[in-house]
Amino acid sequence: MSSNLKVLQVIPKLGYGGAETGCYDIAHYLSENNCESFIVTSGGDLLKFVDEKKVKIIKLPVQSKNPLLVIINAIILIGIILLNNISIVHARSRAPAWSCLLAAKITGRKFVTTFHGTYNFNSKIKKFYNSAMVRSDLIIAGSNFIFSHIKKNYTEYIDAKKKLLVIFRGINLDYFDPTTKLDSDEKKLLQKWQIKKDKKIILLPGRLTEWKGQEIFIEAVNLVNIELGYEAFYAVILGSDQGRDLYKKKLIRLTEQHRLTNQVKFIDHCEDMALAYKVSDIVVSASIEPEAFGRVSVEAQSMQLPIIASDIGGSKETIINNKTGYLFTNKDSQSLANSIVMVMEKNYNSLKSIGLEGRKNVLKRFDVDKMCQTTFTEYKKLIELS
Repeated sequence: MSSNLKVLQVIPKLGYGGAETGCYDIAHYLSENNCESFIVTSGGDLLKFVDEKKVKIIKLPVQSKNPLLVIINAIILIGIILLNNISIVHARSRAPAWSCLLAAKITGRKFVTTFHGTYNFNSKIKKFYNSAMVRSDLIIAGSNFIFSHIKKNYTEYIDAKKKLLVIFRGINLDYFDPTTKLDSDEKKLLQKWQIKKDKKIILLPGRLTEWKGQEIFIEAVNLVNIELGYEAFYAVILGSDQGRDLYKKKLIRLTEQHRLTNQVKFIDHCEDMALAYKVSDIVVSASIEPEAFGRVSVEAQSMQLPIIASDIGGSKETIINNKTGYLFTNKDSQSLANSIVMVMEKNYNSLKSIGLEGRKNVLKRFDVDKMCQTTFTEYKKLIELS
């Protein structure tokens, strides 16, 4: 069975986000289990890490929402499916999902989607556009939160015969392992960031966009300084603005307004995220809109670090509050500041215990191999039913 299985995943860009890394992990897992694996994408930084002996890469402008390009992509996908005898088409975003839906229907192939976000809508047209993600034979939700969101908002588009289930995202536990990092590499990274390790480091990872909560974080840093009366830590905001120049300028102005320019460091990118966690002492996820899964929270726990996250979305499922991390009141900079102070005041043994429990939580629930194995099993069930 598995040797005949050929899976084509389609994703707009292969970057470093949760959807992209999940696509990357599944693609290589399939190859290692005697399946043929294909990825269609427009490009992306993660492409350079793909083993093209194991995974076939096909470049198409599948990031485009242009209706004409969506149709053209569908026609090309039909050719790819027939030429390579693809068994399953797996879409991971809305625009390519429409192309994949058309191609799968015409070729009679099984169609899978992974619902990676809440995909907000404020009109029937936008909701219809989003519905491409629930018109598949198998709909995968990345968390119970996303599962509930789909059931609440898209029931009218879901065929009762189709399958909707939760498969938690997983991370590479060998990569996100604090014991694998060298002291020399940590020193090099700190030098690159121009930080002396004379204070603790609080890390806020995530692309620079308003909903990721960088403003809340900066406000909280200022409130902590006011409460303590001094700058007790460095705050590292790690993420690209992805062309949002005005937003980054707004954040820089906010740090200047609070006189935090020497304390808050903006870092565009770090190729070794595990190392970025390793040099840090506390991790924050301050998103003001629900995270579909909350990958930062899981990665931080895997690296045995205390995580402080907004009490919404996937983070409520990935963090065991007061045991592997802490949830603060969403959009409340004072609540975040209070949580930061509380964690900073904990002794070594308490922090060690939080780290060990966090790692244990991730090992049990969010291992990438478990995610890949479950997805692979569902692929095989789909083909067996056909």
